[in-house]
Amino acid sequence: MRRINKQTIFLTALALFQIFSIDVSAQRRSITPSPARAEGDGPYTQLIIRGAIMINGTGAPPIGPVDIVIEQNKIKSVQTVGYPGVEINAERRPKLKEGGKEIDATGMYVLPGFIDMHGHIGGVTQGTPAEYVFKLWMAHGITTIREPSAGNGLDWTLEHKKKSLKNEITAPRILAYTAFGMGKEGGINSPEEARLWVQENAKKGADGIKFFGASPDIMEAALRENKRLGLRAACHHAQMDVARANVLNTASWGLTSMEHWYGLPEAMFDNRTIQDFRLDYNYQNEQHRFGEAGKLWKQAAAPYSEKWNAVMDSLIDLDFTLDPTFNIYEANRDLMRARTAEWHRDYTLPSLWDFYQPSMQSHGSYWHYWGTEEEIQWKENYRLWMTFVNEYKNRGGRVTTGSDSGFIFQLYGFAYIREMELLREAGFHPLEIIRSATLYGAQALGMEKEIGSIEPGKLADLVIVEENPLQNLQVLYGTGAIKLTEDNEVVRVGGVKYTIKDGIIYDAKQLLEDVKTMVTTSKEATGKTIKQPGVN
Repeated sequence: MRRINKQTIFLTALALFQIFSIDVSAQRRSITPSPARAEGDGPYTQLIIRGAIMINGTGAPPIGPVDIVIEQNKIKSVQTVGYPGVEINAERRPKLKEGGKEIDATGMYVLPGFIDMHGHIGGVTQGTPAEYVFKLWMAHGITTIREPSAGNGLDWTLEHKKKSLKNEITAPRILAYTAFGMGKEGGINSPEEARLWVQENAKKGADGIKFFGASPDIMEAALRENKRLGLRAACHHAQMDVARANVLNTASWGLTSMEHWYGLPEAMFDNRTIQDFRLDYNYQNEQHRFGEAGKLWKQAAAPYSEKWNAVMDSLIDLDFTLDPTFNIYEANRDLMRARTAEWHRDYTLPSLWDFYQPSMQSHGSYWHYWGTEEEIQWKENYRLWMTFVNEYKNRGGRVTTGSDSGFIFQLYGFAYIREMELLREAGFHPLEIIRSATLYGAQALGMEKEIGSIEPGKLADLVIVEENPLQNLQVLYGTGAIKLTEDNEVVRVGGVKYTIKDGIIYDAKQLLEDVKTMVTTSKEATGKTIKQPGVN
């Protein structure tokens, strides 16, 4: 999702990428690289997290107190050391070795590091340096992201992936999914060209491919070749090609996950074959695009009908992953909520705020005249969409957690926690949400042996928070949650305390302070402030 690049529009899959992406070559020239890591302590020969209540990410309930022993970048052991409210017998606890470090996490909650399955790293158009994006993610416990399109250029993304793996920068680990056709002058015009591009993409070191659509023969060839090579693929089934290939088609060819929900209602049409577009519709007019999208789920088969069930069962049989990104479209059903979120004041860069404003060009800035009727349609859209996603989970389907931040008033890190809240609204138990944010994300990436749960042998990616996130997911927001004390004092509680990646301990609140300083400095340098649209 990026600003439209008018100079390079092709009627190919590459064109669809460029509709959503700013000029990659320009970004490579201009984007600010992330600076060398100046944050984080460790890794240590031994690190013990003492007395925590653990939510391990597998769906198991909390247990504690536990001591978690980490050696260098891996979890060595998890040991139950007592009972709630009972003094812990020191003899039952793992011993600290010379040179080791302890974190007293008594009464705190520890979870696996979160995985954002739809994490654009920002770029020149939004004026968001990589350091800004990375620190917002890490401050919210996000230790792994899937970059769906390598919008800053594949070389740039792979370089930052390498630096993150070595912990040379403060950043989540990065999986790079290249936009289909990126770098192919003139686009991809045959199945053979598609297969060759996929092979070259794999040789360059990409982890997968992000599709927006293509002619069926080209897309099928690309997906089958990608699967043969053992890579994964994601797809935003854009309206320009979805009538020729919906999610049932692409999943059968080898697609492993779908983004948002495009392609899913179309697979469930039972009294039409094409979306009921308004007759003056123009895909380049984003108010048309998203206004009409708000009516789409009502055009699909009714929940629990024969067609609805058949599509769901087919996708589950294929071990297919849904990455709904509910949060990125929330402004469509409640624009005021999204644009007045309290974190914008301190943590949204002025350049990003400008990008969000009503525009005919900036992607996701389609507030030409958005009002009550559009929001009511989208509320019903969400009801039907959430019904499908929740039932998909209930029947054993994999649902992951992705944010697609940097567009439509959704801010990195904060939007990820909002996605958790929206999964709760859809009907997920909080433990199911944590599993979607951790283990299921790892499974979708093919990394479940390395990350996604708190188990011996896995990488030491952990989140420590002082409040119980199962009781209130809002305690995971950097701004915390509002609470009234027994003394009738209004306070803020929560916010991630520590984010641990590869055994390195990051002060999450300090990372947020760093971001706040970046925003303040930008405001002082530009003279810009956060003002609501149309207000002088």
